[in-house]
Amino acid sequence: MKNLIVYAHPNPKSFCNAIVESIVKKSEEKGNETKVRDLYKLNFNPVLSPADFESFGKGQIPQDIKEEQEYIEWADVITFVYPIWWAEQPAILKGYIDRVFSYGFAYKYENGVPQGLLEGKKVITFNTSGTSNDQYEAAGMHDAMKKMNKQGIFSFCGLEVLDQVFFGSVPHVDDEVRKSYLKEAEEKIEKLL
Repeated sequence: MKNLIVYAHPNPKSFCNAIVESIVKKSEEKGNETKVRDLYKLNFNPVLSPADFESFGKGQIPQDIKEEQEYIEWADVITFVYPIWWAEQPAILKGYIDRVFSYGFAYKYENGVPQGLLEGKKVITFNTSGTSNDQYEAAGMHDAMKKMNKQGIFSFCGLEVLDQVFFGSVPHVDDEVRKSYLKEAEEKIEKLL
């Protein structure tokens, strides 16, 4: 199996990075070919520009988008790892989705009906937050984020959502809790890949 990890956190010492390292280790232990796209390290341009639209209209794909689409095409599973900021993904990841999951690549319309073009691929998402899971769950935020990702992005593009895992209060918990989070991430990869 081919596991593409799309990672979005600006701090290379972040807990999100520790999750990525754990996932890579477990994925490779299972014999999966694994690649990481660190959007900040790549200095990925998240801005969908007028030039992008012009290129799309001419049937041309800008090189940076084409490269990322080739990674998506390569993957059987796409694993997203990112923090929740203001109840959303970081802007760089939103821009990645805006630019890479483009019309004609990730979806199209036929007779006014959207059709996902990434069928057969699967998605797992791991999120960290400073807010506790209990607070987000009580406010309905986890359900809202899951619905937005599943219905608004992934299922729309034909992807099968395997799971979205939330690790809350990351800056406020002790190392034992963080270790348990990493173990949970590894167990999810063990089970789902």
